[in-house]
Amino acid sequence: MPGEVIDRPNPQPAPSTVPDYVADLLVRLDKPTLHDDTNQVLAKYRRAANYIAAAMIFLQDNVLLERDLKFDDIKPRLLGHWGTCPGLTLVYSHLNLLIEKHDLDMIYVVGPGHGAPSLLANLWIEGSLAKFYPECSQDKKGLNTLITRFSTTGGFPSHINAETPGAIHEGGELGYALSVSFGAVMDNPDLIVTCIVGDGESETGPTATAWHSYKYIDPAESGAVLPIVHVNGFKISERTIYGCMDDKEMAALFTGYGYQPRVVDDLEDIDADLSNSMEWALSEIRKIQKAARSGKPIMKPRWPVLIMRTPKGWSGPKKVHGEFVEGSFRAHQVPLAAAKTEKGELEQLQEWLESYKPKELFKDNGDVIDEIKNLVPKNPERRLGQNKKTYDPYQGLQPIDWRKFEVKKGSSESCMKTVGKLLEQVIKDNPKTFRIFSPDEFESNKLDTVLNSTNRNFQWDQFSNARGGRLIEILSEHQCQGFLQGYSLTGRTALFPSYEAFLGIIHTMMVQYAKFGKMARESTWRKPIASINYLETSTWTRQEHNGFSHQNPSFIGAVLNLKPSAARVYLPPDANTFLSTMAHCLQSKSYVNLMVGSKQPSAVFLSAEEAENHCRAGASVWKFASTDGGLDPDVVLVGIGAELTFEVIAAAVLLKDKVPNLRVRVVNVTDLMILGASSSHPHSLTDEDFDALFTADVPIHFNYHGYANELKGLLFGRPNTGRISIASYNEEGSTTTPFNMMLVNETSRYHVAIQAVKGAAKRNEKVRLHLHETVSELKGMISGTQKFIVEQKTGKKLKLLGQTNADSHSTDPDYINDIGDFSIDTASLSEG
Repeated sequence: MPGEVIDRPNPQPAPSTVPDYVADLLVRLDKPTLHDDTNQVLAKYRRAANYIAAAMIFLQDNVLLERDLKFDDIKPRLLGHWGTCPGLTLVYSHLNLLIEKHDLDMIYVVGPGHGAPSLLANLWIEGSLAKFYPECSQDKKGLNTLITRFSTTGGFPSHINAETPGAIHEGGELGYALSVSFGAVMDNPDLIVTCIVGDGESETGPTATAWHSYKYIDPAESGAVLPIVHVNGFKISERTIYGCMDDKEMAALFTGYGYQPRVVDDLEDIDADLSNSMEWALSEIRKIQKAARSGKPIMKPRWPVLIMRTPKGWSGPKKVHGEFVEGSFRAHQVPLAAAKTEKGELEQLQEWLESYKPKELFKDNGDVIDEIKNLVPKNPERRLGQNKKTYDPYQGLQPIDWRKFEVKKGSSESCMKTVGKLLEQVIKDNPKTFRIFSPDEFESNKLDTVLNSTNRNFQWDQFSNARGGRLIEILSEHQCQGFLQGYSLTGRTALFPSYEAFLGIIHTMMVQYAKFGKMARESTWRKPIASINYLETSTWTRQEHNGFSHQNPSFIGAVLNLKPSAARVYLPPDANTFLSTMAHCLQSKSYVNLMVGSKQPSAVFLSAEEAENHCRAGASVWKFASTDGGLDPDVVLVGIGAELTFEVIAAAVLLKDKVPNLRVRVVNVTDLMILGASSSHPHSLTDEDFDALFTADVPIHFNYHGYANELKGLLFGRPNTGRISIASYNEEGSTTTPFNMMLVNETSRYHVAIQAVKGAAKRNEKVRLHLHETVSELKGMISGTQKFIVEQKTGKKLKLLGQTNADSHSTDPDYINDIGDFSIDTASLSEG
């Protein structure tokens, strides 16, 4: 029947059509059996960890089975995911062996994030929970606390998150564990990240691309990722793609990716199989690194990958009510969901838990026996839950002197070209603690000055191999975000520049990361780390040539929805304010910073000193563009965003000529968060300061780069908001001209001027006297300009309708084609 699920344990993949010789691509190893003592310890360790993991899902009392289970011993709500836990513990136990034997610096990243019961059980056994959570001490009381509070209010959640010692990956949305792991090993030459990639997670697009990530790892300067694909065959209620692939198909796939694949599937002697495979993988990693660090790098090295096949829910109930559980999708979450109410399931739970023989594993005081403890690495900092790179890693950057890149006030310069010079210096000063992760847009975004002092780091090409480099360009926003997360969470600082329209691709990744950050801040044992920094350019205002698909400022709203303790959004209006903002963001901690700016040449309004003061305040009155320095205005015009602010100033010029009796105050906002209602954000202005900047009762018109609803949400709660009007991006656009983008979204100087006249008319009789004819004239300018744009060929010079001598431009270019190549004579604005 359509949609029918194969109901049998561990279904074997159907025979493939891949030629038999492809199987020879799999790495074959001799399998010497481990020493009996080691086998016994590993078995006991896993029994203990699996017991604790299963107990966490079910028990609210009697956690060591000191009597037969009763219904009252079972939690009223059963939460947790059992199916992946045995496999995660299997790997954990062998990583302990490997770490102790080779004194490894290692982190364990788990893609199947709902395997928290396994991780927490192992962390309790090794003492990491007790270190960070004294209430989870290694005794009967601490074990009771761990088990009974799991997935309850005040206890650990059912997924791996920042509360989990050793974790650097939020175990919510799937697909990102591998890219996060690769980000973590960059510039960490001694670090190995073992990354478990679930076969369900392997079906995601980000994971599929992440397999290429090692092609950006220079083994001379960075560590290594050991990927282990955990193939247990099922998702929540369906088979997995990888689970239906046989070894030949796996060999073809991963060899094509460029790996050396090895299958681990000997369930009769799984310890020997996995131990030998890990030793082989480590030796291959060391061989690749040794060659690179001796100056003789291997061209296109083939890194190891392990394909581990184990039954889903291994060691759990075999059947429940006559239906297969172990080795089927039914093991995914709670195998005995009615244990609270059905006697048969309660008895089966008792049988399951007793199968681990807990009396042989735990001392009278509740701790595990010494034999099991001997498997834990002796050095606490080598334990997977206590590696300092996961909770106290911050290295920071050298002080940034952005002022030496100051651009002359009154000139015209690209914000991105100017910032590129600053970033080049940051790279020079921080050759091992700063990286840039960018889609294939870096030069398009005019940041290419960086390449004067660094290379692109790409190892799969003969011309860039073994040359290091601080810039990684990969045409996948998901990988850039994953690299950014792993790099930042292990103590370094990074920047993610992107076209504005496509940063939204990683919206949910950013939110997952922000949730990790929120819980990290609330976990007192986690120390601050560098902020994650987004640079959003190629904005809608200048994507007229690429068209409607490239016109989308929605990522601003995504950041605004974060907790105020994390969210920071900046829209610097010129090159000098951008320098100040970038320096601040790169040196800040624990925020999600979004910077939005123009890459085309645009007016430089402020000197370095003025820019610093302006950025510190978050907003200020621009006296040079205001009437009488902004005193006693009839209307307040506010620009937020470089091009939108330019139009506000151009409107002020126009009004000075057309409506000389109108008094205007021009304000620029560079820190969006100051607008929020008083006390809603750490940066929000008090109502008193808000009124000092925007007046208490004068009409205000915002010309805003993003969506109007974002601004409305921020301003909600401010007194007297009925006087406010907002123009913003309004989902209008096409392949057109830059100025027409302003016209169709009603953010042009003419539209600003109309709003100014309408607002001022409420207070100024002289303005109101000529309101209708003035508005009619301005509307005529709009229609006339739009008609002209349609009629003229590209390259035709255009003198904007209503342009006066005071609005002359130093270079007099074609505004139809390039909004940013000219500047306003700001000196003329302040006269009189």
